[in-house]
Amino acid sequence: MIADPATEVFEEHRPVLTGVAYRMLGRVADAEDVVQEAWLRWSSVAQEGIREPRAFLVRITTRLAIDRLRHLTSRREAYVGPWLPEPVVTGFGGSGPTAPDAAERAVLADSVSLAVLVVLESLSPLERAVFVLREAFGFPYAEIAAALDRTEAAVRQLAGRARRHVAERKPRYDVDPAERRDLTERFLAAASGGSIEQLMALLAPDVRLVSDAGGKAKAALRVIEGAGRVGRFLAAVGQEVGPEWDVRIAEFNGGPGVACFVGGKADTFFQIEMRDGIIQCIYIVRNPDKLAGLSAA
Repeated sequence: MIADPATEVFEEHRPVLTGVAYRMLGRVADAEDVVQEAWLRWSSVAQEGIREPRAFLVRITTRLAIDRLRHLTSRREAYVGPWLPEPVVTGFGGSGPTAPDAAERAVLADSVSLAVLVVLESLSPLERAVFVLREAFGFPYAEIAAALDRTEAAVRQLAGRARRHVAERKPRYDVDPAERRDLTERFLAAASGGSIEQLMALLAPDVRLVSDAGGKAKAALRVIEGAGRVGRFLAAVGQEVGPEWDVRIAEFNGGPGVACFVGGKADTFFQIEMRDGIIQCIYIVRNPDKLAGLSAA
């Protein structure tokens, strides 16, 4: 079956549109809603009069994402406990002539990391849009200005402000995939064994644990800081892990992460951030609304 030209064009650009929307909103369902709305608008216009479909679609998607982000602000202020982005399965390797090179993969992975997405939450919707379009996807300032209906000078100011803000707040972590996976596996073994001594050997003195359950599952309601507190918390949690748990390691948000399933349903996700061979931060997601998409991990 041959798709109509409008559908073919849209599907060609869907990965970029979804990537923009997810980085803007931090949730797959919200991103998919925005992309679907972009499709409805695209399908209702005369495409033959649009010289640059990609720019047109990105403009629609970005504006819709900004509107939704503003709408979500009050909801997130009332969120129970810490808020984390929804983890997504990623894979920036690929093959063939259109596959990203090593530098492009690094940029894509970094821009979708939980650490960066958490920092982006503190930006204004416009700053976030400019940062995502410029830093993650390399759009020219002129194109971003057209998408946001701003002058190019104003967009450059927004970009500079957003870049400085992210640089000031983004933690510095090591990103070597092999080292991070090895440490993830050792952490998983120590945590599931309930050994606080083994856990403590893997944790930085000022390690942080951030857990997101949204009031819908058991989790810490505040950020836990310090190796002693984090180690005791994880040792206690590890004792609850039983043989019915199906634990899988895959690439999430540009790095190795762990999805835990019980009865075929995702129950817990966690990912570590490391520096100098030890764990600096642990992200845990238990909100079932944010785990529904991990069944294929």
